[in-house]
Amino acid sequence: MKKERKDAITRRDFMKAAGAGAVAAGLTGPTIFIPRQASAAKKTLRILQWSHFVPRYDTEWFDSFTQKWGKRNGVDVTVDHISLAEIGARTAAEIAAGDGHDLIEWITPPAQFEPSVLDLTDVNQEAERRFGKQHPLCKRSSRNPNTKKYYSFCHGWVIDPGDYRQSLWQKVGKPGGPEKWEDLITYGGQIKRELGIQLGIGLSQELDSNMAARALLWSYHTGVQDVNENVIINNDRTIAAVEFMARLFKEAMTPEVFAWGAVSNNQALIAGRASYILNSISAYRSAQKQVPEIAKDVFFVPPLKGPEGTRWSSEHVIYGYIIPNYSKNADIAKKFLLHLIENYDQAMYNSELYNSPAFFDAPIPTGKRGYATVEGANVLRDLHNAWFDDDPFRSPGEPKGKLSVLKDAEKWSTNVGHPGPASPAIGEVFATFVLPNMMANAARGMKPDLAVAQAETLIKPIFEKWRQKGLVGGTM
Repeated sequence: MKKERKDAITRRDFMKAAGAGAVAAGLTGPTIFIPRQASAAKKTLRILQWSHFVPRYDTEWFDSFTQKWGKRNGVDVTVDHISLAEIGARTAAEIAAGDGHDLIEWITPPAQFEPSVLDLTDVNQEAERRFGKQHPLCKRSSRNPNTKKYYSFCHGWVIDPGDYRQSLWQKVGKPGGPEKWEDLITYGGQIKRELGIQLGIGLSQELDSNMAARALLWSYHTGVQDVNENVIINNDRTIAAVEFMARLFKEAMTPEVFAWGAVSNNQALIAGRASYILNSISAYRSAQKQVPEIAKDVFFVPPLKGPEGTRWSSEHVIYGYIIPNYSKNADIAKKFLLHLIENYDQAMYNSELYNSPAFFDAPIPTGKRGYATVEGANVLRDLHNAWFDDDPFRSPGEPKGKLSVLKDAEKWSTNVGHPGPASPAIGEVFATFVLPNMMANAARGMKPDLAVAQAETLIKPIFEKWRQKGLVGGTM
């Protein structure tokens, strides 16, 4: 499987491509997806896939998984892997050209491409018929409630806990790690002052900074929008959250967080230069392979509580396959998506538990190379929780149950548009890093109320633009 080169595309081109095409009408009623019979001619399926943070997922499993399925179904399958940073530009370029891959996988909600992709209501409904209800955060990250259109098919998501170095927090009297955001200042600040090790929360234009900004705002009972998709960013609670981030930077971080990339907090934790990060278990998995002694010291906590005890985590990654309007192989693509869900125990295992299923009630397949060998596990939820209780990738000497805290992640994880859906407007706000920029401005010295007001001036026109297209609700 080859790596794709990066395509040059301007931001103007990107936004033009994102808005191209017409809105497909949402299907109504119980629609059952039935793939068409293959013709005598051999079919093709082209998949554009992000390069997974856990390399074995691609090299040891997904590529061969697709080839075996293709061989059984008379389909020539091509899988191209590209980096996270290239997905947006590549998608826009292919849509603008009207030619490219049949399936494109995103790891944030691709709602801004709704006018240019097929409505996947049929395959989503068929998946729920076969495998049970989809997790609500996955549905809110793939369906537009205004148009009733599924702009993507969400097969899984990634939990975003807090990762902390237990030995460092033990030295300041908090061995169980932080529980509240304020603990990051009280104890995290002490660790920085006394031990010279900072916190690893990004304030830059990258994925993890986006997630951290949202988790903080939600803990203060605020966010970009309300449940009806009205913009609410400019309020006293947001200003208080931004003030907190400015204090946190001053007490417990260094200026390097302004230039962090998507892997910077992972690297800092593994190198022993961070006491706490907001990330998935991928950093821990990397440490197991690269610096086992650090890995043994890494433990996990749920989202941190805000001033009133509220806590929410933004799912670290939300997987969504889109089928562009130009695809001539949509029926084949949909058939493959259902096959993927049918075998999601393999996706979970080969991602080293990085992937969590969108369909927790899917029955566990039998006889599939021994992936589902946990006693008493009948559906993916059982398997998911059993593996978190007894990590099959636990290193020698590590305690059993280190990942057990993640079993409750369904209760405290939500989508990037919380409390509303992940709309095209939310997608554009996410893609243009309005929230981490707002936090960074205050951390650099801008008055918090001004930083929030500037964010509002950027967000409101984005919402109004998509509202005029009929793709976003609300009135303000």
